[in-house]
Amino acid sequence: MAPPKKDRKKGRSAMKEVVTRVHTIHLHKRVHGIAFKKRAPRAVKEIKKFATKMMGTTDIRVDVELNKHIWSRGIRNVPFRVRVKLERKRNEDEDAPNKLFTLVSHVPVDSFKGLQTMNIDSDDS
Repeated sequence: MAPPKKDRKKGRSAMKEVVTRVHTIHLHKRVHGIAFKKRAPRAVKEIKKFATKMMGTTDIRVDVELNKHIWSRGIRNVPFRVRVKLERKRNEDEDAPNKLFTLVSHVPVDSFKGLQTMNIDSDDS
């Protein structure tokens, strides 16, 4: 039997990084089969769930403009897709349980054709 590897690489935690990405979320498949009166609230929950999965933070804050865009056509008719910017930021509050939070904001686009996930370099640090 082979001896265990001792020089295993220490992977740096992605949680420590402040990073910004732009994603397209396919809301239509996430609210398929949901009752009409629960579709827009479920879409907001699904966006939070997507942001948690992509950014690895439990503190997710949805921007007012994104919330208005989701609710713009009413509770039943949620947009099929939405382009969002996910920004992992440091929490300024010292006694906060989470050191990082994710801000989810809306990115208006004309067409979703050919869009991919983009990393945005932050120059404010």
